[in-house]
Amino acid sequence: MKEVINAVGRRKTSVARVFLVPGKGSVTVNKRPADEYFRDEYKRSEALKPLMLSGKQDEFDVKVNVQGGGISGQAGAVSLAIARALVEADAENRLLFRKDRLMTRDPRMVERKKYGQKKARKRFQFSKR
Repeated sequence: MKEVINAVGRRKTSVARVFLVPGKGSVTVNKRPADEYFRDEYKRSEALKPLMLSGKQDEFDVKVNVQGGGISGQAGAVSLAIARALVEADAENRLLFRKDRLMTRDPRMVERKKYGQKKARKRFQFSKR
């Protein structure tokens, strides 16, 4: 097994780089503890779901660098990156993560605003006269 396993995850405009090191189970996101960075319990559990599913939360120290987007996109990016790193560590995790759709990059992106319109799809009010 390699000393350090790294992986990249993306969601919306967020990019997360994860480094897994054999250790006691500390999770650091942008040099802060995960529960301090992801204050919302749902976002934290979403980001750390692969660790919980595999039962490896006490075997690895996780260091995450994440940038871009908002907290929701960052949580999704962290989740994908951790899942990819855990599969690299142990290939048996792939089927487990695949079943919970943790190995799939969410392709949905914000649609761009078009000229002559208020937003991506919203139009200015139409006046017949």
